[in-house]
Amino acid sequence: MPDFTLETALSKRYGSPVAGVDEAGRGPLAGPVVAAAVILRRRARKDVLSALDDSKKVPAERREAIAAQLPACGWIGIGAASVAEIDRLNILGATHLAMQRAVAALPQVPRACLIDGNQPPMLACPAESVIQGDSLSLSIAAASIMAKVMRDRLMSRLAVRYPVFGWHTNVGYATPEHQAALTAAGATPHHRRSFAPVQAALAQEES
Repeated sequence: MPDFTLETALSKRYGSPVAGVDEAGRGPLAGPVVAAAVILRRRARKDVLSALDDSKKVPAERREAIAAQLPACGWIGIGAASVAEIDRLNILGATHLAMQRAVAALPQVPRACLIDGNQPPMLACPAESVIQGDSLSLSIAAASIMAKVMRDRLMSRLAVRYPVFGWHTNVGYATPEHQAALTAAGATPHHRRSFAPVQAALAQEES
């Protein structure tokens, strides 16, 4: 389970506070990539801290409940990169842009950041990447949940306008349902045209 070990080590080197940063939505065929940056209070509610984990391991209802409680446990910044930015920059570049925006949106300036993954973005403060960081760091786990919840909410709103794609459940990922609808109905403005399945659907439309 995640704890504050990595935050403590980084704060000894650079000072406090330390933020955790994670993203949601690198893999989907549609929708933005969303990032969150979270600075947790060490004396935050223990029941909230003990519930934190990699968002993929936490059921959707529980994620929503945790996300509702996190603002009282610290400081949160949210950032996103649009589909147009994903297509222009590639998904890694867009993910880094979303992370930069999330850190910039924090109400409190971090002295250092822990980044989930193996390639940290360029930030105004020192940044250390942590592979599977959402399973190790409480701050990254909190960011993982916030990013996932915010992106899922956005995709659910888009699903109302584009119900054929099933975004209320697949949140833009390449499920059989989504890919079949993409082939049948074509791409929307929210599809990532730099992704191969979307390119194939567009080519089919033109043929």
